[in-house]
Amino acid sequence: MENHFYKSTGWSLAIGSILAIVTMLLHPAGGEILDIITEAKPMQIAHTIAICCLPFMLFGFYGLTNLLSEKRKLGVLAFTIIAFGLIAAMLAALLNGLVLPQFLSQNKTSLENNEALLYLIMNYGFAINKALDYVFIVALAAGITLYSMLMITKASFFKLLGYFGLVLFFLSIVGLASNFAFTGLLGFRIFVFSMAGWIFLAGIGLISISRQ
Repeated sequence: MENHFYKSTGWSLAIGSILAIVTMLLHPAGGEILDIITEAKPMQIAHTIAICCLPFMLFGFYGLTNLLSEKRKLGVLAFTIIAFGLIAAMLAALLNGLVLPQFLSQNKTSLENNEALLYLIMNYGFAINKALDYVFIVALAAGITLYSMLMITKASFFKLLGYFGLVLFFLSIVGLASNFAFTGLLGFRIFVFSMAGWIFLAGIGLISISRQ
């Protein structure tokens, strides 16, 4: 039964990471109100995929937590931190990727008369989205760092993955120290691609464990 559990959670991590990468590849640049209205459908599709990937990741991290369980239960702490981050990501995707394009598209006929108000609403939405992005970034980085520390106590594959996770954490700290724009489209893509690579490999590790 446990092997089947690790296999299903491993596949969940792998699927979730692939969907996250697809989201970043499809994510349009956005920009001005007219740009968002024009790209409303691609934005909504990309963020719908983003929301769909989150339950896969959460279930997958539950399996990883079970595998790395120890007396201090730091794996549970890592899982809790990541759950907060995934909730923030869901809210950001809903507000900025689904609600905002729909709202602006519905009001495009009155753009000239209400342009200042629409820009104010849009900028407020961007400010909320930026805060949620930071919660997601910090939570995911912290959770993966905790998992990585626990993995180093394991053998072979997971030990190597643990060191890889610590390297990603070190690079994140360097990025913060150098004022790297994590919430910009390019910076967010780099962050998501890096973390998705770690998550995908963790999923492969769980699948390999299920075959032993």
